[in-house]
Amino acid sequence: MAKLSANIEEQIGRSLVLICLLVAPGLYCLRAAVVSDPDMWWHMRYGEWILAHHAFVPRIDMFSNVGVGKCWTGYSWLFDVVLEKLYQQWNLVGVVIYTTTISVTIAAALYHLMRRQKADPVVGALIVLGVMAILSRLIAPRPWLFSILFFALELDIVLEARRTGKRRGLLWLPVIFVLWANTHILFVLGLLVLGAAAVEPLAERWWPWRETKAGVISPWLTLAACVLACMVNPIGWDLYRTAYVISRQSGILDLISEMSSLSFRSYEDFLLLFLVLLTAGAMGWNRRLPFFETVLLAAAAFISFRSRRDLWFVAVAAGAILASQLPRMEKEFKRLTNVAVLAVLLVTAGVLWAGGRLFEVNNASLETLVQDNLPVNAVEFMRKMPNHGPIFNDFNWGGYLIWSLREPVSIDSRGVLYGDEWINRNIETWSGRPDWSTDPNLKAAKIVMGPKTFPLCQILKLDPEFHLAYEDKLADVFVRQ
Repeated sequence: MAKLSANIEEQIGRSLVLICLLVAPGLYCLRAAVVSDPDMWWHMRYGEWILAHHAFVPRIDMFSNVGVGKCWTGYSWLFDVVLEKLYQQWNLVGVVIYTTTISVTIAAALYHLMRRQKADPVVGALIVLGVMAILSRLIAPRPWLFSILFFALELDIVLEARRTGKRRGLLWLPVIFVLWANTHILFVLGLLVLGAAAVEPLAERWWPWRETKAGVISPWLTLAACVLACMVNPIGWDLYRTAYVISRQSGILDLISEMSSLSFRSYEDFLLLFLVLLTAGAMGWNRRLPFFETVLLAAAAFISFRSRRDLWFVAVAAGAILASQLPRMEKEFKRLTNVAVLAVLLVTAGVLWAGGRLFEVNNASLETLVQDNLPVNAVEFMRKMPNHGPIFNDFNWGGYLIWSLREPVSIDSRGVLYGDEWINRNIETWSGRPDWSTDPNLKAAKIVMGPKTFPLCQILKLDPEFHLAYEDKLADVFVRQ
């Protein structure tokens, strides 16, 4: 009887811990309610096109003046469709549902990953909370949330196969990579991880610490299967060429804030640095530097510190490696029963529903949030202008204009379409550089619309060639005379 009571107490305690881990990121997403992200709009426009035409993706660009006729494929097409379907069903609330659901699922995947490393439940929970705190700055309706989730699942499977030698779980990886390759281009980082795991048995011939039990052949077969699985997409092997082109665009790392290196101006950056140093310290303390973990941590740190958009890579990797380096539990805990899992899901859903009501997550309040951050009123004015001709806009608002204005724009955030030169030129023009008037896109434009705080707007107010047709607290709209 006492043993049964102890098991029930254990199940209740672990269920409460899991509920807290799931509720925390969910409430954060509801409180933040990110619906004015400038990138999500062109993603939804592509998803709308796919659903309307019952086709996978357009093969040439249709949404910009510069890109007309250029080859362009929405490589995140599955994400675009998911987000658009949620928007069609629940409007802006559907966008919040996306970020909340994926974030909660990521927390659950991380918890499972830590538990598989046999970390102490309390310590594992603290690591998950730390990782989720670091990831909080990435909470947005973007496809990279899928990359975070799929990477956590991949790392869970790979580490378990290396630790136990049980390779059946590796069969799930091709399925994961099919979904990953159709939702976000950074599936290539997942292949990089599999490459390190495949090389490990060979490297251990000269590497002093031998760790893997996954065998020699299985990792290579898994890598080959996943490389082929990634080709199951609308553009086939050409997806790898697209990934290569994106990797070569080093210029946007300095031009776009989310692509720049960590600035260490926020607690998340310092928390990430602490996590990486703590993980490296734990490996050094144990005097054990396994090849896979060492290469993974070093590569992830290099990639993530180079671009803040990719900080999830080292955050998840460092969290998993740290859990594997800490002392393991002596007691083996039983898995949560089906009843406990159901209770966790119901309580989590109930708390998040109450949180949505408390934070007033409804379409009326979300539309107000969009109106406060994006040129909603300026677009309404432009819609009433008959045949106004080509538009010159800034980089950040291009995605929203693609969605709301339904006309080609001069530029948007699809860096692979425009290239570093065009993006840099647009930024310089809006900054009012001396040669602003020679910008070919501006010279061809009949309408100029952008944030009123930008220097170009102040210059055009004094230029007799342009007439200020509309202004509000966010945007100015100029018409060429």
